[in-house]
Amino acid sequence: MNKPPRKRNKATSAASSDDTSPNNLTQEENPALATIDVTAVEISELTEQEQSDRLHLERRVERAFFEAGKALTELRDRRLYRSTHKTFEDYCRERFGFSRRQPYHLIEAAVIFDNLVEKCDRSDHILPTNEWQIRPLSKLDPNIQPEAWEQAVESANGKVPSHRIVKDVVQRIMERTQAPNITPIN
Repeated sequence: MNKPPRKRNKATSAASSDDTSPNNLTQEENPALATIDVTAVEISELTEQEQSDRLHLERRVERAFFEAGKALTELRDRRLYRSTHKTFEDYCRERFGFSRRQPYHLIEAAVIFDNLVEKCDRSDHILPTNEWQIRPLSKLDPNIQPEAWEQAVESANGKVPSHRIVKDVVQRIMERTQAPNITPIN
């Protein structure tokens, strides 16, 4: 069985006579040798008005899913879909593209968010930014939800915790508060 000839040897003689090895290339020919000039830009501090505006806008972003949940609650409770759809689920699917459970998750999240805001005693309190982050809190009693959220924020080093962090905190709380399974011995 014959092996095909290797083509590598062909270029050897040309490379030795040509002066294009990586070490002999000029800056324009070899991008690794390029110099990049970077201009420093001074970033000014925010004015008090800009800080206030930022805080207001951040709160609006945080409340987006909350507002959606509140609006869906009113649409459902007042049956404002009845002129075009037989059920709330059909209305949400056709109007918003929601799965069957999504509007209920948003409604439940709005209730939990309201609970967190109500129990919060500080104005700089970290609030959830989406419904997925606080979905695990629905397994807890409303009185325990704010405590669980605070623990999750602490676990996230003072930032908005992820769903996974909140879920882990909720699991620890549930394990801690479960009554032992006592089976009578006959």
